Amino acid sequence: MNTTLASILLGLTCCLIAPVALAEKADRDKNLVFLTDQARSDELNQSHVLTGNVTITKGSIVVRGEHAEVRDDAQGYQHISVLPRAGNRAFFRQKREGVDEYFEAEANAIEYNGQTNQVRLIGNAELRRLRGAVVTDKLTGALIAYDNNADVFSMDGKAAAAGRAAAGGQAKGVLSPKNAPGGNDATPAPALRSSPSLSGDKK
Repeated sequence: MNTTLASILLGLTCCLIAPVALAEKADRDKNLVFLTDQARSDELNQSHVLTGNVTITKGSIVVRGEHAEVRDDAQGYQHISVLPRAGNRAFFRQKREGVDEYFEAEANAIEYNGQTNQVRLIGNAELRRLRGAVVTDKLTGALIAYDNNADVFSMDGKAAAAGRAAAGGQAKGVLSPKNAPGGNDATPAPALRSSPSLSGDKK
């Protein structure tokens, strides 16, 4: 009897855990593919430096810039840092978790954490949410941090960016009503939610 009960409980536990595990996989378990003019790999430190016309794809993720570093951490998760060509901004695109929407980002520097599925946009940062080809939300600031799993973002309009002192700007957001034309699906997509601060940032 106890064995049967234990088996049932174990089965129920697996059913409860499985959706969470699937939700966490998303892009981070997909193969990373890159195109670049030059590449240098350091197998000892599990890092790859890409220089010139860099394009990286990983599942729904697309990254473009002039210089990038891909690093595997001790747990096997991949982290991407990308810088643009002078006078331009680096580019990042990823599907939003659980909905048929994407976000696009541009900044002077972009960092993607494959373990947490979080993105940091550093310097002249812009984050856009797209439904189809339509931009529904747009955020700008000196620093934007975005958690794709939780749909939480943090913004700072006055943070020092890419080694330069802040110019004293402000963060700005334009958010469309969720029942606006073109956005009135039967099941509304979860809105981006703002975090009160950038606590825990490295910079």
